[in-house]
Amino acid sequence: MEPALQVAVAAVFPELFTTFLETGVTGRGISRGLATVDLLSIRDHPVDRRGSVDDYQFGGGAGMILRPEPLFDTLETVAWREGARVALMTPQGRQLDTDYARELAGCRKLIIFCGRYGGVDERFRSQAVTDEICVGEAVVSGGEIPAMYLLEAVFRWLPGVLGRLESARSDSFATGLLDYPRYTRPAEYRGMKVPEELVSGNHALVADWRFRQALEKTRRVRPDLLEENDVETMRKRFVETMKEADRAKEQDNG
Repeated sequence: MEPALQVAVAAVFPELFTTFLETGVTGRGISRGLATVDLLSIRDHPVDRRGSVDDYQFGGGAGMILRPEPLFDTLETVAWREGARVALMTPQGRQLDTDYARELAGCRKLIIFCGRYGGVDERFRSQAVTDEICVGEAVVSGGEIPAMYLLEAVFRWLPGVLGRLESARSDSFATGLLDYPRYTRPAEYRGMKVPEELVSGNHALVADWRFRQALEKTRRVRPDLLEENDVETMRKRFVETMKEADRAKEQDNG
């Protein structure tokens, strides 16, 4: 069976991905033959005998820059690169969200470059990169961890990676709201009780409580998410998502 997605990850430290690709959602996708991931070391293409892959910036400035030669040479080792999306992890990129992750899951071929040091030479970015992707506004030393975040988000949308219940839960993002508070046993711990609505056995009451909690949290933390939809539309969408999760749970348990 041909995998739904071919991935190559190019990094200065590709060894960081080893355990990540053997566990969780990514490990499941690979072991089931739904995706392949090739790890490429940019350090395999040095520009001198010292093994250099970076250099100082023209015009001065702090931080070393990854040179174009190792980047292009690494890209050209990917035999199936024709027609592939070439992503660069960068804080200047498009913000990754659920819709973007789902789009990338359907692209068939994805090559991810992890920046390091002060960034990459502009000639590689302008000539080879199709997608510049950002996973958050905080700055980190390299693109390896952001690339893991990207892979986790993308793999969740590959058909067959998640079970029915997990898929229904991932669809909760379609409601446009942040998640509601979740509780498990015991019903009371150190004087803290689970809300009565959740132990009432009344599905409508549970759904209403969860919606109100999610709405309040969204208003407090991410009010921008409420600008695109009216409350009643989100309520209907939320209730449908809860029903789908219940149906999926029954099927998984059956």
